Formats: sequence, structure tokens, C-alpha cells
Amino acid sequence: MKNFTQIVLIGLFIIGNVYAQQEKGIIGGNNWLYNWTEFKPNQKQYDEPTQILAGNIDKDTKLYKRETYMLLGNVFVTNNATLFIEPGTVIIGDFASKASLTIAKGSKIIADGLETDPIIFTSNRGIKRSGDWGGIIILGDAPTNKFGNGSVASFYTDLSQSAYGNTNFGGTNVESNSGILRYVRIEFAGKRIKNDDYFNGLLLACVGNKTILENIMVSYSAGDSFEVWGGDVCLNKFVSYRSNSNDFKFNYGSQCKIDNSLAIRSPYVSSSSAARCLQVASYDKKEEVDFTKKATNVEAKNLTFLNDSENLKSDIEKGLVKEAVYVGQNANLDMNKSVISGFNPAVLLESTIHINQQNLEKIKFANMYFNNCKGNIFVENDSNNEDLENWYGNSSFFNVYSKSNNAETFIDFANEKRPDFRLRINKIIASKDAVYAKEDLRINEN
Repeated sequence: MKNFTQIVLIGLFIIGNVYAQQEKGIIGGNNWLYNWTEFKPNQKQYDEPTQILAGNIDKDTKLYKRETYMLLGNVFVTNNATLFIEPGTVIIGDFASKASLTIAKGSKIIADGLETDPIIFTSNRGIKRSGDWGGIIILGDAPTNKFGNGSVASFYTDLSQSAYGNTNFGGTNVESNSGILRYVRIEFAGKRIKNDDYFNGLLLACVGNKTILENIMVSYSAGDSFEVWGGDVCLNKFVSYRSNSNDFKFNYGSQCKIDNSLAIRSPYVSSSSAARCLQVASYDKKEEVDFTKKATNVEAKNLTFLNDSENLKSDIEKGLVKEAVYVGQNANLDMNKSVISGFNPAVLLESTIHINQQNLEKIKFANMYFNNCKGNIFVENDSNNEDLENWYGNSSFFNVYSKSNNAETFIDFANEKRPDFRLRINKIIASKDAVYAKEDLRINEN
């Protein structure tokens, strides 16, 4: 009987390990990146365009998989129209005309792809590069913390006077619905506008919470991969790959939940200016905003931020690796069950944030896995982070610290066709004790 009991327990242990799920970073019983993502988009070839999209789309319109579409110039969906896009449809942004697609306030886009048949927005150049075309902008009528509402007119060149009304965003409808983006890839977007201003892969300006935003991948964007201004949105299974600028940026009072999402940075393609996996701010300039309105609030759960560096120590010494997360003054971030691997440091708080209990309760890091970072959490321009280490290193936050390379940390990091960036099930073995956290910090700094 005793032997039988031991056999049963061993069997249960083996089954438990086979089916156990890692709770930190991106999660899933299966690798949800399969089928719809593409990590070598510059090697993909598509059919020549058979249809042209230009000017305003002012009535309900459907795009079909059997056609290949070319965006010419600034294309607007206006007049409360809906743009329907079939799964598997390819839309190519024209390089010469700085093509872009904007869904004006009141209009919708229904781009509802499939895991095995995603919708693809990409470049028309033979050799594709970051910033080949503009990107996608969705404008809604949810709130912003700015005085009045806003406009994205500065993104466009050669905009006619009559088109300015189509660039406005903002209102009071938190539950507004701008449509569906699901199983969508956006590649080589982020066209330069002027100086250091760029389009983003996907800009959501005052988009409401009835909009469905799931399984979206932005690759090789010269601007931010994803930027959110105001609004109230839920982002699920988003992927940012090798962005020149920020992967995820939230500003102007956005109320956002982002879950089960991934950012992969490369020190060899990032811009020389600050570029982070996650940037959370409430404004760019204080005079822009009404402080009686809600500050930016981001709830981030099960995110994985990793730096794909061939020699992390050398790249840090060369100044190519920066912080993964940046939090601005008067912004709120609650980050939970997430992985930050290979940055310098993991988190940076704006220099104007005073380290006191009131501010630290607005910036939460719990159940985190900090791996192979040169330092964990600092205030900008201040090398003394003892108070922050004592606070976030407290065992009540359940943060853990480790030092291992990407191949050891993730299930199948080096697989070029089907990479798996879920955390290895046996990696969370480091102590949650603050003393060990400080010891690991010193190891990373040496």
C-alpha cells in the first residue's frame, strides 16, 4: 500500500510539472504567438496591389482577402462609416506618399482577423525598413485630461482645410466603440513627420472601452509601436518587436488595462533618444492639462519585457541599453506578475517624483521577476536607490531577482520561426527576501 501511494504521488508530481503554468510574464497553456505573428517580416513577399485606397472613405466599405490594397497618402474613414476588413487581407502602405490610415471620430474599423489568417499592414518597398509608411490612427470621443479636446493634424503633410475636422479626438463617452482590431500585424510603420516627430505603428486617441483590441503585433516601427492618449481601453496579447522608439506609451489621462503582452527590444535598432518598453505619463507639458481630470492610470499584468542583446555587458557600457520602464510625475502604474529582463536599470522614475509613501502607493510593482538588469528601480539622475530597494524589496511585494541569460530564462528564445517567450517553469527560484535582492543587485552592477 505504501509503495502504491508513493507511485501515485510521483505520478501526480510529474503531471503537475507537465501541466503547470508559469504565472509571471506572458502566459498560456500554449504559445499564443503561433501562426499569426511574424518575426522576419522583411523576408515576406506579397502580391502586387490590385486596388487603391485614397482620400476619404465616407460610406461603409469592405476590403476582401482576394485583393491586395495600396494606401495612397492620408486615407480617412469619415462620416460615421465603417471599414470592414476580411481575415487574411493585405494592405500595403505607399512609401512615396507617406501613406496612413485614420479612423475619424464616430467612424469604425472592423479588422477581425483569425489566428491562422491575420490581417496585415506593411510596406510597399522591396527592401523594407522602419518608417516606410505612416501607420494607423484611431480617434474616439472618450475623455482626455487635456483642456478641451485634441487634434492629430500635426501628423499629416499637405492636409486640406476641409480635412482638419477629421483629425479631432476627445469627448465624454467612456464607452465609445471604434470597432475591432484582432489578429492584426502592422509592419515598418512610423514615417518621420519632421525633426524627431514620427507616426506611430498604432495610435489610440481617446478610444473607448467598447472597442476590442486583441492580438496585435507592431514590428519595426520608427515611432512608438503603440501609443495611447486619453481614453479607456483594454489591450490584450499585444506584441511590439524591434521598435526604434517606445513599445508602449500612455499619456494624457489614459485609463488602461494591458494584459499578457510582449515587448522585445534590440539595442542595435533603438533610437539614440530615450526609448523604453513602457512609458507612463500624464502630460508632456503641465500647462496642457486640467488637473481636475483623471491622471493617467495603467494596470499592467503578465507582461514580458526583454532585451535581445548579444553581449549585454558590452552594450550597457556602450550606452545602448536603457531602462525598460519609465514613470512620469502624476501618473499611476500598477504592474503585476511581469518579467523585466536585461535592462539598465529595470525601472526609472522621473526626477520630480519625491520618494514618499503617497507617491509610492501610486507606483506599484508586485510579483515581479527582475532578471539580469543593472539595477532595479531608480529615480532619474540619482544613483542612490536604497529607499526604493527597501520598499519594493520587502517580502510583502513578492518580487524576485535573478541573473540568467535569455536562453536560460525563456522556453524557446532562439527559435526563429516559432519563438516561445514564456518564462521557463523552473526559473522562479530566487528568494523574495530583500537581503537577497540587494545582494543580486550588487552582482548585476559588477
